[in-house]
Amino acid sequence: PVIDKALNESGKKITDLSAIAVTYGPGLIGSLLVGLSVAKAMAYAKNIPFIGINHLEAHIYANFLEHNEIKPPFICLIVSGGHTSLVYIKYFGEYKLLGQTKDDAAGEVFDKIAKVLDLGYPGGPITEKLAKEGNPSSIQFPRPILNDKSYDFSFSGLKTAVIYHIKELKKENKNIPVSDILASFQQAVTDVLVKKTIKAALKFKTKQIILAGGVAANNSLRKEIKEKANLLNIKVFYPSISLCTDNAAMVASAGYYKFKENKKSSLNLDAVSRLPLERKYY
Repeated sequence: PVIDKALNESGKKITDLSAIAVTYGPGLIGSLLVGLSVAKAMAYAKNIPFIGINHLEAHIYANFLEHNEIKPPFICLIVSGGHTSLVYIKYFGEYKLLGQTKDDAAGEVFDKIAKVLDLGYPGGPITEKLAKEGNPSSIQFPRPILNDKSYDFSFSGLKTAVIYHIKELKKENKNIPVSDILASFQQAVTDVLVKKTIKAALKFKTKQIILAGGVAANNSLRKEIKEKANLLNIKVFYPSISLCTDNAAMVASAGYYKFKENKKSSLNLDAVSRLPLERKYY
């Protein structure tokens, strides 16, 4: 039904398609297998080129749906509920992983803090909304490995500090200033993400930074990284909010660029739950 709806809304038939792109990892293996099996069957039955896409790569290419002026080399910050990575892209399709989280992903911590405060799931949107009413300087939460020489991230210490602060207030029956806590927490995450990303752009002498992943929808992150980058004559790009979270359009975008380079995948391609960005199957 979903595929039929997409074809009907686009006014296309399966035979009009130049290629079929599908995510094969990383992710939940059950979901990946369903999508991969359907895509393979369609490609085989209609003799249409089949292209496997890395999920993280798809997030990067979400930017190209709206910003065709982006040209390598550039730095990409991929930040979501499952990943926080800093990548250097020298050429299309070639990735150098500069750093990644050593523990929790940034988006995962947003979700966990929201859960402790009984704010529901996902935690990102509600955190951003309530943080607008708070003072980001009211509580000095830690900025893990902010000044570390590497490009790695670590958010478990920050998560623990915020949760401990909340539990201490509850234990003492004190008022919990939710907006101040969230604003201070969000600022701590933003400070780390922005500083590491800007540092990478300067090191690799790139004049473009792109954001990708669900947390790239956070307006505090967008605003701060753009302000800091503008001072250094570095341009920042990010997708529309609807294209930051997982979507099919970003997979199609990555597939389009691979198709242009005649990079097709074998129908023997398997789903992979863990998949580094550099790993390729063609």
